[in-house]
Amino acid sequence: MSEYRMPAEWSEHEGCLMAWPVREDLWGSVLADVKEEYANVARAHCGTDTAGLTVIELPIDDSWFRDSAPLFVLDGDGNRAGVDFRFNAWGGKHHPFDADDRISALLLDHLGVDRIASDVILEGGAITVDGEGTLITTEQCLLHPNRNPGLGRDGIEAELKARLGVTKVIWLPYGGLLDTETDGHVDGVCAFAAPGTVVVSLPSDPTHPDYARMRANRAVLEAATDARGRRLEIVDVPQTAFADLADGRIEVSYLNYYVANGGVVVPVAGLHQDEDALAVIATAHPGRKVVGVRALAIAFGGGGVHCITQQIPVAAKRAADAG
Repeated sequence: MSEYRMPAEWSEHEGCLMAWPVREDLWGSVLADVKEEYANVARAHCGTDTAGLTVIELPIDDSWFRDSAPLFVLDGDGNRAGVDFRFNAWGGKHHPFDADDRISALLLDHLGVDRIASDVILEGGAITVDGEGTLITTEQCLLHPNRNPGLGRDGIEAELKARLGVTKVIWLPYGGLLDTETDGHVDGVCAFAAPGTVVVSLPSDPTHPDYARMRANRAVLEAATDARGRRLEIVDVPQTAFADLADGRIEVSYLNYYVANGGVVVPVAGLHQDEDALAVIATAHPGRKVVGVRALAIAFGGGGVHCITQQIPVAAKRAADAG
């Protein structure tokens, strides 16, 4: 049996995992709004026909399945498994989090998918992969002392390679400065769009808090090669979106999008720059329908469309049988 690897997000999905938001101490006055936004995200990638929707009841603390649900991997024989990394609510920022730490194993049991356990704390939003051996992450998040303080860069990199089947890790120095909830997840600033192609946040406004930081990230990507030795094609997203909600100023990250079968679901803020950002993202995902979904309440909670979704890739054997 060959080793497991994590496929790229643009590979065919059998399904998508989402959790229903219920944590009143997080959402407060926007709880009703965020429920509507979660539902709109689901409609954007599965339509209004509920025939393909399965509702299950499992205990959770929070509703960010990108980070607490399993990361699915495939082996060369078409077998699928789920890697169950530990979860500590982004460095203990919310309590309790024990149900979210257990949810990955419960989901895998419900789905009948083999579980691969890891003692390392890792959220899915902290990484992006190309499916061909390359992974991008941020030092700001993965090296934060509130995750794996005794492990260090080499130990974390070794675990990523062992569990996700990658051979090359590219470390960006920064996530978003304002992303204090996740300590700078990569899915707010950078995403693989195809083998050898990355989409990056590059604010055009010199007063943006990440103006210099994202240019430092881009410089790392310009100098890097992927696992196959290719230079990276970089697609810049210069647009940024700030809006007011619940007496606060929030940033909606266009980079926090989800690649669904045949489409891309992008968080938007209802601002004029949304359309320009959608057009740029569309250039990186030719042949896919790019749809914007208003996600102000989700951003208020600390995330975006990518944060609330977790793809289940089609097992290779099943895909071959279907063909």
